[in-house]
Amino acid sequence: MAFGVSRQELQEWKKSVLRGEIALLTHYWYDERWPDNRTITKVGCNDLDRLAEWCRTHGLDPKYIHRREKFPHFDLIGPRQRTILEQMGRRDMADKFRL
Repeated sequence: MAFGVSRQELQEWKKSVLRGEIALLTHYWYDERWPDNRTITKVGCNDLDRLAEWCRTHGLDPKYIHRREKFPHFDLIGPRQRTILEQMGRRDMADKFRL
C-alpha cells in the first residue's frame, strides 16, 4: 500500500512505466528489515534493459530489480534515495517526504 501519494500520482507512475519511461514514485513505507527508513522510491520502467542501465548509471546493482509483470521497478531506500532524487531533478519529492 502506498501512503502519501494520490491515486492520480500512482496512475501517472503506472502510465509512465508502461510507456517505457523511467518513472519515480516516492511514498511512505515500513519494513521491519529497515526500521530506520520510513519512505521508499520506486524507480519503474517496463523496458528492463533501460531500467538495468539506469541502475548501473547510478551505481546500483540491477539484480535487485523487482521483475513484476507490468511494473518492474527498483526500490530506493536509505541515504541514496535523496541523492538520486536530487540528481534526477526531483527535489520536490525529497522535500515532500522530508528526506
